[in-house]
Amino acid sequence: MQKRLWVRATLDLVVLFLSFCTAILLKGSLIRSYLDNYAYPLIIFSSIWVVSSFALDKYIFEDKRFRFIARDIFIANLITLSAVVILMYLLREFRFSRTVLFGTFTIATAVELGIGFLLRVFVKTITIEEQAPMPRSLLRKRQKEKAAHAEPEATTAAKPHTKSQELFIKRAIIEELGRDGFCFVSESVDLFVESTLVISTTTLFNIESQPNKRYNAIVNIKRVNDIRYINKFFEAVNSKIPKGGFFLCRVETKDLRKKRILSKFPPVLNYIYYTFDYIIKRVFPKFGPTKGIYFFLTRGENRVISRAELLGRLYSCGFGVAKDVFINGSYYVLAVKQKQPAFDLEPTYGPLIKLKRVGKDGKTIKVYKMRTMHPYAEYLQEYVFEKNALQDGGKFKNDFRVSTIGKIMRKLWLDELPMFINLFKGDVKIVGVRPLSQHYFSLYTPELQQLRIKHKPGLIPPFYVDNPKTLEEIMESERKYLEQYEKHPFRTDIKYFFLAIYNIVIKHYRSN
Repeated sequence: MQKRLWVRATLDLVVLFLSFCTAILLKGSLIRSYLDNYAYPLIIFSSIWVVSSFALDKYIFEDKRFRFIARDIFIANLITLSAVVILMYLLREFRFSRTVLFGTFTIATAVELGIGFLLRVFVKTITIEEQAPMPRSLLRKRQKEKAAHAEPEATTAAKPHTKSQELFIKRAIIEELGRDGFCFVSESVDLFVESTLVISTTTLFNIESQPNKRYNAIVNIKRVNDIRYINKFFEAVNSKIPKGGFFLCRVETKDLRKKRILSKFPPVLNYIYYTFDYIIKRVFPKFGPTKGIYFFLTRGENRVISRAELLGRLYSCGFGVAKDVFINGSYYVLAVKQKQPAFDLEPTYGPLIKLKRVGKDGKTIKVYKMRTMHPYAEYLQEYVFEKNALQDGGKFKNDFRVSTIGKIMRKLWLDELPMFINLFKGDVKIVGVRPLSQHYFSLYTPELQQLRIKHKPGLIPPFYVDNPKTLEEIMESERKYLEQYEKHPFRTDIKYFFLAIYNIVIKHYRSN
């Protein structure tokens, strides 16, 4: 596939050059004279043209309707034209012919649309079937079954597939995942029984249309990156398997994506492409005004997903992680159903987030913070604790949920600034114990839990006074503060406030 894209990119450059020459001739000028003056600008124009084409999947025609092909061509070319015009304006390069520039754009776009139409009509694409074939009688029976609202029960019979079905499933998986991927999948679940559904889909309907009470395991060999409504997809899978049933999926994580992009293109060009990709695929979805542009350009396909986000989504949808592994540029996860989905109605990708924390009287408050973790990372506290436990200071060791920018923000305390909103709302006070998540709160002793919920949490915790290292020391530090606060509230907060400021500024105490 990669070789095919580079061939198309080369042909596209030929089309661009011929369009450039045609525009010169239409203007009534000599091609040779223009080539002498336009050599370097033409190289820059061509580079931006190819980068934007790859970034917006312009060279991918398979499984696309012509209107989507035309849209991708027009948008990619328009972005190139806009970038070149902006560069001309910034560099004050007004000597170049606008007739040649717009003529090249128009001719090349028209030719590409014609080629795209011909490829869509005449080129036969090879695709994997959505799922393994089954006997017609069984297919009719499944189509007639009605969806049941009760919890699916484990399938008792594990009827094996026929040899032809086994061969088809094996070939389909190897074609999509390779032999190493097939080995992992076949070792993780029993592929060749009717209680296992092997499917290759990004469409929610293809999960919801499956019968209830039939499958103990579902294997989807398509990437999660290409699923538009990921949580709804996972929730549908959850409804089709019993408690203890398995769901196997795969994703290209953001780190694997970066590695692939940087190795795919030559130096310099690879970082130009990665910058475009980062802005469109990672920055645009995080802000309201650009989110619509992102989905218009990408249709929600080939999205960037971090490892933490995938695992967090699985946990929020009622799954736990039984096994995970990196194979040939993909991250595979064998998830096990543990409960019903949480049905998170307030997911957020934006820089400002609201985290559920235990407040006064045990009520749940929403603490405002700048995002330092990947989306859905809050669902992984129990998972990270089981894997890595706690480090000095009470934070999780090797916490992969924290993003690169998040680490910088934490060191500068920028992530804590929005908590002043909670201060103005009256949820917290200036000095007080940390507002904790429900999971972290559950690690405390019952006595300290009761003592904690009698008072509001605070912006400046006693951690910065005592500098505790272990969870036990943190609990003892908070206990001491709370007991003193109950006797002398104002005096205790003043003392802790100035001691904390002194330790932060002079002794450089930090909460990692």
